[in-house]
Amino acid sequence: QVQLVESGGGLVQAGGSLRLSCAASGRTFSNYAMGWFRQAPGKEREFVAGIVRGVDVTYYADSVKGRFTISRDNAKNTVYLQMNSLKPEDTAVYSCAARRSGSVYSARSARGYDYWGQGTQVTVSS
Repeated sequence: QVQLVESGGGLVQAGGSLRLSCAASGRTFSNYAMGWFRQAPGKEREFVAGIVRGVDVTYYADSVKGRFTISRDNAKNTVYLQMNSLKPEDTAVYSCAARRSGSVYSARSARGYDYWGQGTQVTVSS
């Protein structure tokens, strides 16, 4: 079992930056690939960014590529999402998730993740 707690959300003006953190406890954090997802009101949850375990290979949704950066600190059991050049359409609840190895589902799909945090609200004003 892995427990995930996000922090760092808030209200920011368009063009601004925020850094989200996701602290993990429980099983060995470094064994899990991690992802960030977001869900805006009335919309489905969508993949934002992912980072594999071990080697820090990262991948992003096209909508955030070049603006967002995912990283992890295994010593602190924490994954981060640095968000720059924020846009009003980035407004959503952002959740982190942990993925065990061997999943048959894509790492870009919510179904590919086994543990979820409660989410943190990000609001970008125009």
